[in-house]
Amino acid sequence: MTIGFPSRVPRVARIAICCSAVCTLGALAVATNPEGAGLPAWAGAQDAKAAQEPPSLHRPGTRVRPRAGAPRVPQDLTAVSWLVADADSGAVLAAHDAHRRLPPASTLKTLFALTVLPGLPAGLRHTVEAKELAGIGAGSSLVGVKENHTYRVADLWRGVFLGSGNDAVRVLASLNGGWKATTEQMQDKARSLGARDTRVVSPDGYDAPGQVSSAYDLAVFGRAGLRNAEFAGYCATATAKFPAGGWSYGIQNTNRLLTGAGVARYPGLIGVKNGYTSNAGNTLIAAAKRGGRTLVVTVMRPRSGGGYAVYEEARSLLDWGFRAAGRVDAVGSLLPRPAAAPQAGPGPLPVREAKEEVTASGWPVAGAITAAAGFGAASVALMLRLRNGRFARG
Repeated sequence: MTIGFPSRVPRVARIAICCSAVCTLGALAVATNPEGAGLPAWAGAQDAKAAQEPPSLHRPGTRVRPRAGAPRVPQDLTAVSWLVADADSGAVLAAHDAHRRLPPASTLKTLFALTVLPGLPAGLRHTVEAKELAGIGAGSSLVGVKENHTYRVADLWRGVFLGSGNDAVRVLASLNGGWKATTEQMQDKARSLGARDTRVVSPDGYDAPGQVSSAYDLAVFGRAGLRNAEFAGYCATATAKFPAGGWSYGIQNTNRLLTGAGVARYPGLIGVKNGYTSNAGNTLIAAAKRGGRTLVVTVMRPRSGGGYAVYEEARSLLDWGFRAAGRVDAVGSLLPRPAAAPQAGPGPLPVREAKEEVTASGWPVAGAITAAAGFGAASVALMLRLRNGRFARG
């Protein structure tokens, strides 16, 4: 665009007019392209677009984007890391240090099941050999698998989900091609789900140097598991019979929110998996359904409250999530980011800590346009008055 001036218009006036034109065009560009103003293009996007959003969850602290009237995130949580998400859409409603890498304990068995379960028919019968039980770590949780006993695959999976049996994991891994092959397959499965914080060393979740996951990744595994009918059935089972040769004995799910052992049972709970080791502390993936909405929460290593704290903090997060649904905007997504999406991009919208108000930085777009337009109008008026000789030169 070319701007012409009468020869008698002062040089200062010409500069002012040019600046006003540039400001006006810049403001219009901001209105049509928010990224040009340092705001992400997805500003104001709803949960359905969460998978396209840049990852805000890598920022430390509590991430939540409340709308007017949204309940406050629970203030008494002590977990090192936690996350609340809608299991259907994958939208993350709130999280705290979601990508912090921590030992997962037996919650890693969810990734084991996602990896191995589809390839082993539930009705397949297998007689256990001694070598298949070799290498179980000292102090491991066991469901009671015995060599020379014959089990159906479904029995072994109940041993994994209810009894958190590392012995059952060993036998299923053997049927899957071995311990090393299963470890590699689990790592590949995690990557395919977009879970990049997880490093698998011991498929049963037993403490091993370098083995880590995160609240985000565990929520990804829990959500994916609920979409598999067999997985969902096993993780929602409170009690079952486990075979022992010519007889059987009862086993109970170690997820206390499901059974009500020692804590109040959570209404509508449908799984998923708890864990504990001395290194990891208590970890939990829990999912519940209420009023047509399913939530999944993860809690990693509460720092106070004893062994039941992981369940009570999960309860608080589920309660909050059901109240907050529809009153908060997503801060991220459990869905894998599209392969073509750039790995780095503009930062996310301002996200508050639990005790802070959300604020927007800079002028609103409409305000910028209004100010620029006003500046431009004033400059034009100045030029016209100069042309009419209303200003004396001094």
